Amino acid sequence: MIVGDLASRLERDAAPLRQALQTLTRQLSTGQRAETPGDMAPELPRAITLRTELARREVYGTAIGQAQQRVAAVQTVLTRLTAIGREFAEEVALKLDPNAPGELSVVAERARQALVEVGQLLNTRHAGEYLFGGSDFLNPPIPDPDGLPAGAWATQIAAAVAGLGGGTAAAVAAATRAAVQDDSTGVTPFSGFVSDPASGLAEPRRSVPSEDGVLLPFGLFANRNAAVTSAGETAGGWSRDLMRGLMSLAALTPAQVADRGDFQDFAVTIREGLRSATAALGNEAGALGQTQARLDAAVARHEGIGLTLTRQISSIQEVDLAATLSRLQQTQTQLEASYGAIARLGTLSLAQFLR
Repeated sequence: MIVGDLASRLERDAAPLRQALQTLTRQLSTGQRAETPGDMAPELPRAITLRTELARREVYGTAIGQAQQRVAAVQTVLTRLTAIGREFAEEVALKLDPNAPGELSVVAERARQALVEVGQLLNTRHAGEYLFGGSDFLNPPIPDPDGLPAGAWATQIAAAVAGLGGGTAAAVAAATRAAVQDDSTGVTPFSGFVSDPASGLAEPRRSVPSEDGVLLPFGLFANRNAAVTSAGETAGGWSRDLMRGLMSLAALTPAQVADRGDFQDFAVTIREGLRSATAALGNEAGALGQTQARLDAAVARHEGIGLTLTRQISSIQEVDLAATLSRLQQTQTQLEASYGAIARLGTLSLAQFLR
């Protein structure tokens, strides 16, 4: 009876060891402390809080990442637009020569081709969305870029340039400026949405939340400046100044060379307008670059916090495999010793046990 009681006690003592061995074996296999969230008991609320915060940081990171891609695409467009403006300001308008009227046809054709390219650049899309159309993501801000050289703005500018001569340079310059400021339906090359004072012209820039309560603007518009103010010989925005200059160059013919003084004065106006466009484009790109830097910093911050949160969650949910293996081996040794003791008790007689 005594031997049986002792064996029963040893068997009861071995039960927790068997349970511990099963738990450690499972933990070693899965790497997780518990099979279900409910098994984490007192740590569960903290784990849920940490996971929620981690998910929030990941949402911020995803949104910022998408904005960074769009900003990079916009910067590429701005770089090319700036190159076009600089080329025609410094290599074309600067070298207009009243003594070489035959070259004007080549200049005009180059300007028309560049004008189409400008329209196409302002219709650039990324991930299926137009980058310069404000919140009208699915429609081009310039519906007919190929038609720009023959559009209403170009026609008005050509009519004004045709009257160059006899001291009209200033009046022609004013007329070309007024032409690209006209946003009337059927006249402006821009879409109805971006030209509407109640919609596109009134809406703020597209922005991305970088953290709680912080929005970083990154969107640009085809028909107006975003973060900068144009200065000098300007119609109010870099896109209008760029188009005005190219349309003016495209309108020049040998007939305008008859009055050398007016021709040269108007050439200066064209050059200064294109310089205003390139300066504003450079400033726009610089401002966008500052936004890029802030976005990069925000991503790094969210990633750093995310790593900390992940480690904290792991400390709750996951086991230290090396330590778990060591405990499993110790538990297995203890259990084997317990089983060995029970087995030896089974071979003892009462007389042997009492000796």
